[in-house]
Amino acid sequence: MLRTVKPKNARSKRFLKNREAKVTENPKTALFVRGSTTSQVVTDALKDLYSLKRANSVYFGKKNEIKPFEDETKLEFLSRKNDAAFMVIGSHSKKRPHNLTFVRMFDYQILDMYELGVQDSTFLSEIKGPKCSLGIKPLMVFNGERFDNDETCKNIKNYMVDFFNGEVVDSVNLGGLEYVMSWTATPDDRILLRTYLIQMKKSGTKTPRVELEEMGPHMTFVIRRTEAPKSDLWKKAIRVPKELKQKKEKNKERDDLGDQYGRVHLGKQDFNKLQTRKMKGLKRKRTEDGGNDDDDDDDDEPMAEDV
Repeated sequence: MLRTVKPKNARSKRFLKNREAKVTENPKTALFVRGSTTSQVVTDALKDLYSLKRANSVYFGKKNEIKPFEDETKLEFLSRKNDAAFMVIGSHSKKRPHNLTFVRMFDYQILDMYELGVQDSTFLSEIKGPKCSLGIKPLMVFNGERFDNDETCKNIKNYMVDFFNGEVVDSVNLGGLEYVMSWTATPDDRILLRTYLIQMKKSGTKTPRVELEEMGPHMTFVIRRTEAPKSDLWKKAIRVPKELKQKKEKNKERDDLGDQYGRVHLGKQDFNKLQTRKMKGLKRKRTEDGGNDDDDDDDDEPMAEDV
């Protein structure tokens, strides 16, 4: 465990304050770590994934003795020291060749882990042509029924969306959509990753004509060991702060067509004080001596005789 450090100056105070819990969290940092034994395929895969997330990532070029599914202390230490929420650990062995372990942390504790083996690969350096800009968020496309039905594939989908999410923005410029990542789940426990560069051509209208060009990396993963999120830790991770929750509006509802209706509550009305429209036909006529016609009508009525 790291000891608690008290800030000695304003710079260290700002650094520690930036690590505190916030309503709107900072972009999550990812660590790319080489294991004790790695292959060239694993090294190239780590570098390509690092290049796609370079703005919020750190690459460890030296080898580290880390076994994610056997020892959690080193992962928690690296996460706390570097304030990282994601880790990608590369390893290679005879039993599990060309292995990538994707780890997600919450509060410096392991939330979930997914071990994927690289079978077929085509990396960025092997595909000629333009590449995407630095720090650009990708479009994510998930193909296959397993992403909706299989629990493991659903968790991997959630992880990848969170991994490449980056900074939360309110709007996106059309020019910022530079590349798309396609994930396809097959029935034989494989996940196909294909990355394409988006080319916007002139179409004669406001909407451009979109063409896809191979950019890389292209990798075929096979699902190996997994560790699903723990229920109690998962509930804490997905909890939304009160400041970000939308306040429920009372007495408002929408119909099937999307029209909004509301109900307004008013106090008790006094009809005697109700202001109506003034019309000449409803006004009382005045006589020459200044009296009303209603008074004259009362005088013309015969008096009752005393019995």
